Amino acid sequence: MTALTGLPRRLVEQGLIEQHTAEDIFKIAKSEKRSFVTIAVQKAPAIASSISAIASEEFGLPVLDLSSFDFDVIPADIVSLSLIEKHRILPLFNRGNRLFVAQSDPSLIHAIDEIKFNTGMTIESVLVEEDKLAIAVDKLINASDTSLEDAFGDLDGALDNVDLEDPNERDNEKENEALPGDDAPIVRFVNKMLLDAVRIGASDIHFEPYEKRYRVRYRADGVLKEVSQPPINLSAKIAARLKVMSQMDISERRIPQDGRIKMKISKNKAIDFRVNTLPTLWGEKIVLRILDPSSAKLGIDALGYEEDQKKLYLDALSNPQGMILVTGPTGSGKTVSLYTGLNILNVEGTNISTAEDPVEINLEGINQVNVNTRVGLDFAAALRSFLRQDPDVVMVGEIRDIETAQIAIKAAQTGHLVLSTLHTNSAAETLTRLANMGVPAFNIATSVTLIIAQRLARRLCPQCKEPAELPANVLKDAGFTADQIENGEFYRPVGCSHCHEGYKGRVGIYEVVKVTDPISRIIMTGGNSIEISDVARQEGFADLRTSALKKVQAGITSLEEANRVTMD
Repeated sequence: MTALTGLPRRLVEQGLIEQHTAEDIFKIAKSEKRSFVTIAVQKAPAIASSISAIASEEFGLPVLDLSSFDFDVIPADIVSLSLIEKHRILPLFNRGNRLFVAQSDPSLIHAIDEIKFNTGMTIESVLVEEDKLAIAVDKLINASDTSLEDAFGDLDGALDNVDLEDPNERDNEKENEALPGDDAPIVRFVNKMLLDAVRIGASDIHFEPYEKRYRVRYRADGVLKEVSQPPINLSAKIAARLKVMSQMDISERRIPQDGRIKMKISKNKAIDFRVNTLPTLWGEKIVLRILDPSSAKLGIDALGYEEDQKKLYLDALSNPQGMILVTGPTGSGKTVSLYTGLNILNVEGTNISTAEDPVEINLEGINQVNVNTRVGLDFAAALRSFLRQDPDVVMVGEIRDIETAQIAIKAAQTGHLVLSTLHTNSAAETLTRLANMGVPAFNIATSVTLIIAQRLARRLCPQCKEPAELPANVLKDAGFTADQIENGEFYRPVGCSHCHEGYKGRVGIYEVVKVTDPISRIIMTGGNSIEISDVARQEGFADLRTSALKKVQAGITSLEEANRVTMD
């Protein structure tokens, strides 16, 4: 047990966080060299203001409300952006040789010392709320890159300044041939659609031609919504622009094509788009998947695992061998779960190789391979090659056939940790799917160590959600226990300028099942998915529905949303 002192101890004494939670946060902060306050607020955003008040008493520092602060008075060029980003502090103003800086965790004395050393000034600390500080720091860093600030502020005036292609791979002759000077409005329109999608946090953009109209839709928080209807006669020109940006063959309209766009929106931030074209009855439909590298580095605490589920995943990742399977439909967040695990494992002493179709996000320090079935490089071929290169950890994008399954299981049985996905609806169905592929029951029982079935539910907007008066019989029919009904905090979506129809962002709903001895016995005797599910519940593993109801009870999402993602 970690002996808590100072601010963490005060937070526990005040009842803001539990003792064991504070100990876990303290360990994470120490190992990752991060602020205790930052991690605490990430886990519980509602306590940000309380933490600043308690920290003010603990350290005897004044508190400032950043929402009412005039950012125009921030002194320029006194503190470098690298220091601001490193320590998550904000210079506020200076008086003579004294510089006043905002910070949320005054225990980080080394941050103040480093700023003092680099500026040669006397530093005076002012306490602010962590969530407001994070927004302000990001705003300051982004504002330093005029392309991003302009793109998100005065969009029309900045579209030409945004680098939407890699200049080293750009085919200027092809672009000029496809898009003469009088098509500049098409360029601005496409750029605007991409930038707006990034700004609102969309995951996909759909450009769709029909007989009498053309529409553009964004998928935000898992739901598609129409955002524009350009003239139908521009359909071919929009497709040509997107294909040029994606390094595709603009003359080929008969078969699907795949490509990528790299959009550099600031000096320090770039977004990749995975692009696919599909010939339809009325032209080429083009879908762009937005690949934000930051989503792969959120950390396991941001994904929505319950504490016991997170422990099961981390324990499985710490094993030197075995197989971890992540399952769920397309768009359920499987890739982020896998990348989060890989980031935890990605240390100097570990050799990690992945086979993906395609590689969505580049991860430094991990050997990533794009499968290419046209030249014979499928998942099985890549996996066979991995095993000849002394791997410690192997990730296979998807187990689609018996050959891939057999090689992956052999790797898991011979001292390798294997991560992969299947398209099944539950943990139990994953085990029976492997058996139906032809994998012997003994191999399944001895190689698979953990299964994660998951969905993504929309989060209620914290700005506008309001309490929902739900009848007890409705809650009971939904699956809530009497204790949950009595102690739950139930909310419903409202809708405001900060969200999409009452929701903002998404949270994972998980079923995490460890393959225990009782479950192994059911597998060995050829049990079906219903029998495996029953044993998993007896072992204490919550299914998807139970996990979703916990999120509803905690006020994170609504009952309607839980029903949408977990009711088959």
